[in-house]
Amino acid sequence: MNHALQRIRAAFDDAGATGWLHAVDIDSGAEIDAHADRTVVTASVHKLCLLLALHQQAEQGVLDLTERVECAPGGRATGPTGIAAMLDPVRISLRDAAYLMMAVSDNAAAEVLLEHIGLDAVNAATDRLGLTRTRAVHSFAQMQATLREDAGPAGAAALTDPHVIARLRALDPAATNHSTPRDMTRLLASVWRDEACGPEGCAAIRRLLGLQVWPHRMASGFPFDDVHVAGKTGTLPTVRNEVGVIEYPDGGRYAIAVFTRAANPAATLPAVDAVIGTTARIAVDALRAQQPGDYRRTLQ
Repeated sequence: MNHALQRIRAAFDDAGATGWLHAVDIDSGAEIDAHADRTVVTASVHKLCLLLALHQQAEQGVLDLTERVECAPGGRATGPTGIAAMLDPVRISLRDAAYLMMAVSDNAAAEVLLEHIGLDAVNAATDRLGLTRTRAVHSFAQMQATLREDAGPAGAAALTDPHVIARLRALDPAATNHSTPRDMTRLLASVWRDEACGPEGCAAIRRLLGLQVWPHRMASGFPFDDVHVAGKTGTLPTVRNEVGVIEYPDGGRYAIAVFTRAANPAATLPAVDAVIGTTARIAVDALRAQQPGDYRRTLQ
């Protein structure tokens, strides 16, 4: 197990990133801890918390997932995918907005849901699970606004300047949406055990996590037709994250949370994307190699 931790640290170093990881066997509780209690910037990973709140409120009868809402072009949250990239008015159900939010990380769809749910409900949802280190501080549109303000007149072009990056509130866990790797694996494990909300809601959350389209991070470590990867990415300048669950055909299921900060401010860093899959695979292989007597050993 110590060898696995060394390989994880070496992989982050080779990719030019600092990384924090937690992996847990959902059924046995065996875990791997690589600074799993570090407070980290969640970025779009926090959309998972919003999705949880959506299904908790639907279960409580507070909202109807089939309710259709209007999303006009003006004032939408920006982004390269989904409603955020569309030019015309959109009418969509809450549950289909949730699909776009999770499958392609659509910021505008997330804002549609937040308008109905509110940040207090998102925090109440994670509080119910005892995730005391997880907090939604602002909406995704508000986070984007801080990026624009902090970047200054140079705009997006300034977001590769190390001096600008150092002052971005969106990269300060104390000033933005945040969690820990351990909190995120606890959330995922509770969804897979039907504990985060009712069985129907948990099944819906699992389905949407399984529909994420991005294969370049966690899924890259598990290139097998019979291994299922369900996850949610998060991205900001120098930040690349993903949390997810890996399911093997023998019934093994493993919740993984990987958060990274890159030393290089470039917008495109394939090695850092890939190291999320590499380290997740190392962690899962180590968990699967454990004998029953080794369960609950923790890498520190």
